[in-house]
Amino acid sequence: MGDVHDSYGLLSETSGIEETRDPRWQRHLPLGVSIRWLRAGWRDFSAKPAQSLAYGFGIFLISSALVWLVAATGRDYILFPALAGFMIVAPILAIGLYEKSRAIEEGRKSTLRSILFVRPRAGAQVYFTGLLLCLLMLLWMRAAVLIYALFFGVRPFPGLDQVLPLLISEPIGWAMLLVGTLVGGLFAAFAFAISVFSIPMLLDRRVDALTAMGTSMALVWNNISPMFIWGATVLALFLVCIGTGLLGLIVIFPLLGHATWHAYSTVTSGKE
Repeated sequence: MGDVHDSYGLLSETSGIEETRDPRWQRHLPLGVSIRWLRAGWRDFSAKPAQSLAYGFGIFLISSALVWLVAATGRDYILFPALAGFMIVAPILAIGLYEKSRAIEEGRKSTLRSILFVRPRAGAQVYFTGLLLCLLMLLWMRAAVLIYALFFGVRPFPGLDQVLPLLISEPIGWAMLLVGTLVGGLFAAFAFAISVFSIPMLLDRRVDALTAMGTSMALVWNNISPMFIWGATVLALFLVCIGTGLLGLIVIFPLLGHATWHAYSTVTSGKE
């Protein structure tokens, strides 16, 4: 029998974070790599910018229509969770932008038709992944409604014009914001980890959805510091989109889509 300190048990040393990582997935990326990805994304955006702008404008129209529909049907209480949930499904919506960046990388010509009607190498597996992301978004929206009910009971939603004073003027509002942010952060972190590289991978390779999602999570976990900064960068730019009444989506969404392809290309190739 080996030394008790070499094994894991009730009286032994506990496993550290580094022991859960796999050197095969580690890329030792610099913390500022996000800037490089954004610059590469801007170069792809600038190549035939009309295609990227048209794509971004389409995302803006769809998002605006959904916001209007939520407000018109009196379901404004799910507006904030829905906006947060948009980040969960955004990777699947950006698949056409990945296709444009892939075409540029491979020296092929991209057309508006090719980025709107993408033919991923993984076939229907990409749609299965998209379905899982949609279900995850719906689960988050339901969880957000449940959190509101747990803190405010059966009190009707006061409306968008009164909800902010309600949240910041009462201690229970601050508590709900804290819990909601923590729970939403867990949903967002999980969705980011399984999708940031899986959707580009399904476009680029013949793999199944679960393998792509598992690989994406492994790559994120083993490169946690630069990926945390990249996730924070995406969140900050998305908040800019919300602050501009979603108009920022026209430019920012394509920029992030192209940059995400370069993040995938860098991490999966192992080139720093």
